Amino acid sequence: MDIDPTILRKNGKEEFVVLPYEEFLALQDRLAAAEDVLELRRAKQEEAASPTQSLEEVKRRFGI
Repeated sequence: MDIDPTILRKNGKEEFVVLPYEEFLALQDRLAAAEDVLELRRAKQEEAASPTQSLEEVKRRFGI
């Protein structure tokens, strides 16, 4: 992803970044996707010790 930031300085120090709106929206989408991945990883870790069933077992159980 290419971004074209404009850095604003205050008293000679980098203070703010301005992005084109479309780039901002794209960054928001990527951040949301990354947060979803982290949440999924946390949930998988929490459930790692839980009992599981294979797809074949579920199909047999429901006669599929």
